[in-house]
Formats: sequence, C-alpha cells, structure tokens
Amino acid sequence: MDKFAHMQIFVGIVEAGSISGAAERLGLPKSAVSRRLAELEARLGVSLIQRTTRKQHLTDSGRAFYERSVAILADLDEAESAVSQAHGALKGGLKVALPLSFGLLHLAPLIQAFMTRHPDVRFELDFNDRQIDLMQEGFDLAIRIATLEDSSLIARRLAPIRHIVCASPDYLAKRGTPKAAADLAQHVCLAYSNVRDPSLWTYHGPDGQPGSVRVPVRLASSSGEFNIRAAMADEGMVLIPSFYCHEALRTGQLVKVLSDHTWPELSAYAVYPPTRHLSSRVRALIDFLVERMAGEPSWDRVE
Repeated sequence: MDKFAHMQIFVGIVEAGSISGAAERLGLPKSAVSRRLAELEARLGVSLIQRTTRKQHLTDSGRAFYERSVAILADLDEAESAVSQAHGALKGGLKVALPLSFGLLHLAPLIQAFMTRHPDVRFELDFNDRQIDLMQEGFDLAIRIATLEDSSLIARRLAPIRHIVCASPDYLAKRGTPKAAADLAQHVCLAYSNVRDPSLWTYHGPDGQPGSVRVPVRLASSSGEFNIRAAMADEGMVLIPSFYCHEALRTGQLVKVLSDHTWPELSAYAVYPPTRHLSSRVRALIDFLVERMAGEPSWDRVE
C-alpha cells in the first residue's frame, strides 16, 4: 500500500476516534484498517496511537504525524481541485456542522444557493446544537454562535447575533409595557435554559451603562422556537436572539420592548481547526457566506 493511502487510513482513525469507526467511514474491514496501522507504525519505527479497551490516544509522534498528514493530504486535494477547476467548477465534498434553528432559518437558503452555483460540490450537513469536536468528527467547517474563546480554532465572523426582549400585544395590553429594565422583575418571563443563570438578564441602558435585572422565570426551555411560541401565546416576556422572532415582529404577533436598551450580543462564526488547510471548496463557501451576510442582518431589518 502506498504512503498516501497509509496516511488517509491513519487520519481516518484519528478523526473517527477508533479503528472500527474509521473502518465504517472508509468502507474497509476493521481487520484491514488495524493491519495497515500496524504496518505504518512498523515502517516508521514508532508508536502513533496508544490503544486501550475503551480509548485511544495519540502519542507525541502520532500527533506530529497526524498534523503533517492532514496538511499533505489537504495539499494533494487542493492540487487536484485546482486542476479540476482549471477545466470546470468546484468539485468534491464538504462536511459542515450548523446550529439547528439558525441553520434552518437563515443558513439553509444560503447553502442551497451555493449548491446552485456549484452543482458538483456535495454536502453533508449536521444541523445540531451540540458542541462538536471538528477534528475528531471529521468536519471541514462549523458555524457557531458564541463569544468565541477557543484559541485552538480559526474563525471568521459572519454576522452579529443580537438579543431583544419582546412579548405579544395581548400580554402587554394585560400586564403593561415595561418602561425600564427594572420593570421586568414584575413580569412573567420566559428564558433560555442553556445559559448559566436563566433568570439574570444583563443589558446596557440608554446611557450605555451596564446593568442587570433578576426576573421571575415561569418557563425555562432549551428551545428558542418553543419560547417564541409561548410568547406568541401570551405566556410572558422573552429575551431571545432576534433571528428567531423577526417574522413574528414583522407580522405584529410580537412587539419589541425596551428597544433603547442593548441586550447581550454574540456572533455567528465560520470555524475550522488550524490543522485543516482550507480547501478551495471551504474557502469558497466561507467567502460566499461572508458576502451574502454582509451588512445589517436581514433578521434585524424588521422595523
């Protein structure tokens, strides 16, 4: 077996997290993958992976060889793509992880437009809010909504993700419209449960000064879509990213309150591991998303 094939199998083992996982991905018998790893280690004269009954760990030599192998295979893939592009369009596959609701609402149409522009690019999309390991799970790219702090990833900002407070017109008619953030303490509130403290809502006031208010939470949910539906059903005030509720605001089903306050802001990023060299396909997709999402986000243009 040639050196490139050995590299591909080794990278597959690392990214799948196991020999059996790599065998499934590569469509090879588990015994063949195990044998070829042994052949590679024998040829190099070093142990690349320490294996136990439950886990595998890269040795220092294995990590160095993995990073070089990823770079070499990416260069080979890029060279082949460059030759193909000289005679046609982008070709090949992209495995992309996207947040569930934001992905379906706002990224899916852009992915479809990219597919129309580049019909020879194949996609494997994972719409999921779980925290994935890009390297271990073999993703080319992920879209994340966060205050990005992981320095092990390379990121390109796509758009701001702003929060707003809103409620239904009927709720406001019954309970009154808050004039200051402190008034929220007297309201029924709906909160996102996947945060450290769902009942503590932070903001910057009209004067730019930071503040916070402790709100009574009647409902805490891990689903922004559920919270929006509850708010539209007159169940309370909701603090929510604006991309969830732009349509409800446009149709008048929800009303934005305390619009002179600034609520928490995150960002949507395209992220990839530094060990992954950007293929022409990944670079083209990121550039396309940046271009299409430039300026004020469409979900913030509702008023």
